[in-house]
Amino acid sequence: MKEDSCLHAALICLGMLYYSHATSTEKLNHSRLSLHGHHEKGKEGQILHRSKRGWVWNQFFVIEEYTGPDPVLVGRLHSDIDSGDGNIKYILSGEGAGIIFVIDDKSGNIHATKTLDREERAQYTLTAQAVDRNTNRPLEPPSEFIVKVQDINDNPPEFLHENYHANVPERSNVGTSVIQVTASDADDPTYGNSAKLVYSILEGQPYFSVEAQTGIIRTALPNMDREAKEEYHVVIQAKDMGGHMGGLSGTTKVTITLTDVNDNPPKFPQSVYQMSVSEAAVPGEEVGRVKAKDPDIGENGLVSYSIIDGDGMDMFEITTDYETQEGVVKLKKVLDFETQKFYSLKVEAANVHIDPKFISNGPFKDTVTVKITVEDADEPPIFLAPSYILEVQENSNLGTVVGRVHAKDPDVANSAIRYSIDRHTDLERYFSINPEDGYIKTIKPLDREEIAWHNISVFATEAHNRHQEAKVPVAIKVLDVNDNAPKFAAVYEAFICENSQSNQPFITITADDKDDAANGPRFIFSLPPEIIHNPNFTLRDNRDNTADVLVRRGGFSRQKQDLYLLPIVISDGGIPPMSSTNTLTIKVCGCDSQGSMLSCNAEAYILNAGLSTGALIAILACIVILLVIVVLFVTLKRQKKEPLIVFEEEDVRENIITYDDEGGGEEDTEAFDIATLQNPDGINGFIPRKDIKPEYQYMPRPGLRPAPNSVDVDDFINTRIQEADNDPTAPPYDSIQIYGYEGRGSVAGSLSSLESATTDSDLDYDYLQNWGPRFKKLADLYGSKDTFDDDS
Repeated sequence: MKEDSCLHAALICLGMLYYSHATSTEKLNHSRLSLHGHHEKGKEGQILHRSKRGWVWNQFFVIEEYTGPDPVLVGRLHSDIDSGDGNIKYILSGEGAGIIFVIDDKSGNIHATKTLDREERAQYTLTAQAVDRNTNRPLEPPSEFIVKVQDINDNPPEFLHENYHANVPERSNVGTSVIQVTASDADDPTYGNSAKLVYSILEGQPYFSVEAQTGIIRTALPNMDREAKEEYHVVIQAKDMGGHMGGLSGTTKVTITLTDVNDNPPKFPQSVYQMSVSEAAVPGEEVGRVKAKDPDIGENGLVSYSIIDGDGMDMFEITTDYETQEGVVKLKKVLDFETQKFYSLKVEAANVHIDPKFISNGPFKDTVTVKITVEDADEPPIFLAPSYILEVQENSNLGTVVGRVHAKDPDVANSAIRYSIDRHTDLERYFSINPEDGYIKTIKPLDREEIAWHNISVFATEAHNRHQEAKVPVAIKVLDVNDNAPKFAAVYEAFICENSQSNQPFITITADDKDDAANGPRFIFSLPPEIIHNPNFTLRDNRDNTADVLVRRGGFSRQKQDLYLLPIVISDGGIPPMSSTNTLTIKVCGCDSQGSMLSCNAEAYILNAGLSTGALIAILACIVILLVIVVLFVTLKRQKKEPLIVFEEEDVRENIITYDDEGGGEEDTEAFDIATLQNPDGINGFIPRKDIKPEYQYMPRPGLRPAPNSVDVDDFINTRIQEADNDPTAPPYDSIQIYGYEGRGSVAGSLSSLESATTDSDLDYDYLQNWGPRFKKLADLYGSKDTFDDDS
């Protein structure tokens, strides 16, 4: 506060001195300080002419941040016409007038009543005017002036960011630019050094430095190694007043990270790796892993592995696992413990990406020795050959040796081997094998013409470990033996004309042999010795496995002989040769003069019997007529009248007949059949008829059928008639016989009770005893009743 008050007082004194000097100068020039006739150069060098004013002021600046007890005197307004009698009144208007700036209307002194901050507002524009105190009449035109706020160093520098992050490659040269930091100062850069900033480094030395004027951070040490230290924390300061004592300052933190470069070669942590693998391992199986360490990261730390030397280069391979940066040793070929037990490899690890800047630090690779031990495993037997082809003649005796297969145990133990045949490959069991020595023999006859090749599989198993098994294919070729005689290649049937000429060939024949070519052709054709001088035909061998049959004489006749059978002997070229006799059928045909066949049937025999074609037709017509007559007779016979209704069995109840009218005795031509009224089969189901074909199945309506024990016969008959009328499958109505009179001439008399007495006492049934055994049942019924009545 004291310093600000002193500074303010000094400024006021300077202003007053300036005012006094101007006044004295004006008096010397016989003029007053006013706005009249004063010139001022603008920024562009132009001459600005001020309007003539009748008043002047003596202060235009006010210092900021003044905190004294009294208002600050900014300046004083005075008019030329002001005689000091108090009739002039000074008025102030504009920015901050009456709030920040106040004016004494009598003296014209202007004061600042509040503390000003240049960073908030650097200047104020005000308007002053002198008026008559009594009438408020303007005495002077309004005049505008500016009050500027003078700056003091009250704002420290501020960085754009509180924290900065930057990267720079490791091993960068000294002076490599890392990052530029920038600070700003709110003070007036045009007034003093309040806003003049200087940068310096507070933390981070001696690794980094900063340019004082620009704020650029640079490396200060060579060969900074990321692997030694990756991150650095630097503190930068910005100070105003040009960095001098009393200046304000601000700081920021900068985190600098060294990025990786490929400046380190890979290194194996040991010089020798020991590995082992079983001889039973399959190619592609992993044997072991090696790893070279590279402190670099990312692509700079990528390492590839390769085998550059060693006796196991053909047996092993190495690949790179880029996720773990390891070299994976794998089996390339099948191993054999008994052949070689140890292998040695020389493995090289090299960087994938090499930076030319650091090639002098190389070589960027390393080597290591890998020793691999092969472990013994119980291996299955091994056949001496991957496959076997054996031969045996067909028709060989049972037990003939076909050949031998041989396997051995590759292990040191050299276990005994047992052999067997895979019966899935020898279902018919043609062969057997000796389990001890592997000799294969036949146990069934072999026929090459049936099966020329037998493909079987043989197992070899260790005697002490049945799980160790090997399998080998064995192909057995059945050798041909000349055991099949040649035959006609097809069924031949030859035709010759009756007018054939001598020595004329009429058919060419060939043969076929099931045996192999060595035992088949060339075929030899000949006639049997007993007919070699056959008068009708002869044979010519063409010596190309064919033969022509020729006519020896001409003039054949179908009336004498229309069919000839010619035996032909065919021999093959096998050792010993086989032959067969085949018969050629030759038919004699009728031909025209051109030699074209017309007919080869048996017409000659019919002509000898004296029958012509017309006679044959007549005979056939008679036979047809007889057949028609027989068919008609059979048809008429089958149309014999038969009952219309077919019953499965006779109803025994029709022997007892109950009816209300009396029949005609022996004069009746037909008996009354109760089955036509009430048939058990008809009640229970459908009754088939013979005289018509039903069009549909008729189902009787339940409401029309009376009860079996109904006593109303009239209703029963009417119901049956109605059913018969509506049912096309029912028997005709006229099959029911109705008798309106009783016949005469019966020796036994009438059995009807229609004309009998109405009382039981008038009836005498004793005569029933005389009718014989057929009426014994009836006589017993009625006779017993009389006896019972008498007893009672």
